[in-house]
Amino acid sequence: MDDVAARVAAAMWAEDTASAGLGMKLVEVAEGTARLEMTVRDDMVNGHGIAHGGFVFTLADSAFAFACNSRNQVTVAQACDIVFVAPARRGDVLVAEARERTTFGRNAIYDVTVTRGDEVVAEFRGRSRQLSGTIIPEDEA
Repeated sequence: MDDVAARVAAAMWAEDTASAGLGMKLVEVAEGTARLEMTVRDDMVNGHGIAHGGFVFTLADSAFAFACNSRNQVTVAQACDIVFVAPARRGDVLVAEARERTTFGRNAIYDVTVTRGDEVVAEFRGRSRQLSGTIIPEDEA
């Protein structure tokens, strides 16, 4: 892992009870990228017997958050959307890989692909906005 990105991710992860509570694992982070995993649990399945889209979205959103904050600049989501490509099922291990596409001023666009093995489950696009401040003190970055 990229050193600054890893330290930023560790600081964020320590406060991210939502992602941890859903059983997500931060697999990799580097400048402008992040990869997280999550296993679809029994309590994440909807009435159709497939993963509730909100959980798939949350996994992608978490990967987006770690990627767009990787430079130690407080960054939040401005807007996000998702396209569900294939259903995920109980027991599936989902991987969300976020990649920065472009930056402009204090804004950026990130794409996140959620997969199960080699199969794409969802495509997510997030637009971010940098705010003032850092995640870890600048003298530690």
